[in-house]
Amino acid sequence: MLIQLGIIGLLVAMLPLSIVWVSDDPDKYRKLVWITLFLTFDLIMFGAFTRLTDSGLGCPDWPGCYGQADPLRAHADISAAEAAMPTGPVTVVKAWIEMIHRYLAMAIGVLIIALMVSAWRKWWKSGRKETRFSPMFTAGLLAFVCLQGAFGAWTVTMKLQPIIVTIHLLLGITLLALLTWLGARQTDHPPVAQPAVALHIPAMLAMAMLAIQIALGGWVSSNYAALACTDFPLCQGILLPPMDFQHGFTLWRDLGKTAGGEYLPFAALTAIHWVHRVFAFAVIALVAWVALNALKIDGLRRTARWLLAMIAFQFATGVLTVFLDFPLALAVIHNGGAALLALLLTMLIYKIGIAVRAT
Repeated sequence: MLIQLGIIGLLVAMLPLSIVWVSDDPDKYRKLVWITLFLTFDLIMFGAFTRLTDSGLGCPDWPGCYGQADPLRAHADISAAEAAMPTGPVTVVKAWIEMIHRYLAMAIGVLIIALMVSAWRKWWKSGRKETRFSPMFTAGLLAFVCLQGAFGAWTVTMKLQPIIVTIHLLLGITLLALLTWLGARQTDHPPVAQPAVALHIPAMLAMAMLAIQIALGGWVSSNYAALACTDFPLCQGILLPPMDFQHGFTLWRDLGKTAGGEYLPFAALTAIHWVHRVFAFAVIALVAWVALNALKIDGLRRTARWLLAMIAFQFATGVLTVFLDFPLALAVIHNGGAALLALLLTMLIYKIGIAVRAT
């Protein structure tokens, strides 16, 4: 089964690798970096779709599906589980969603291996002088994607434990940010004016706050707390609804349960949703402040404009998700917006670093 899964991952990766191979771009390494980044973003979006359609246990074992490499061969077991519990986590559709997510993740792993091999070759040919081909960075990426895979396995084997699911999401966003940094190193950038140096620490703080907000969003999603507040800007018609922070933010517990094994009270779900909502205003304020100041600086304006547009878009999708009763497509888009914010902030920080290194 493992060999079959490896072959499937390789076959999925062959399409982007072929695109790079036949491309007219003379810098195929750079193109491979950006294609890998694009597919990683797709993986994050499809991971959100997997989570939001409750397909995370569509195949309740790992890495295969009922010991098989694909749901076709496991069809009898999946159908039996679906017949026994029609509204349960195992259905034919959910099994395919979960396995497609795994196939795409394996393909990303293959692409990162290709990046690492290519980086080593280019670094060696350059006389070990070209820092943009640093083999240690791509080796670190491979180790990181293996860690991400481990959390993907634990997500299944630990039955969607919220803290594991949330960390899995954060690692995916971090992988996207690392690939963005690598892509930025392969691209020529215009000079950045020296006033950008003053934005270095605020931009790093904005990234830290965004990471916390993404973790809070993952905590909302993994605890199914999105509908705890169905109005905005109030929650349940009031500013401060009944909330249970102790149970809501106990990190090590099973899905839907308290640490003591009892059912999670609704007030705990309210606390989870409310904190994510309130912290969003702090993140919006800081990121918007950084972007507005970056608009005044040569070399940062384009990224700053995209960042402002993305902040507005993310706020709008968050509010509409509440008003429209949590539609699946909008919820997936909201997850993608968080990933794009992380990408844009990473790019802004890299460009600010150009000015810092020039001082």
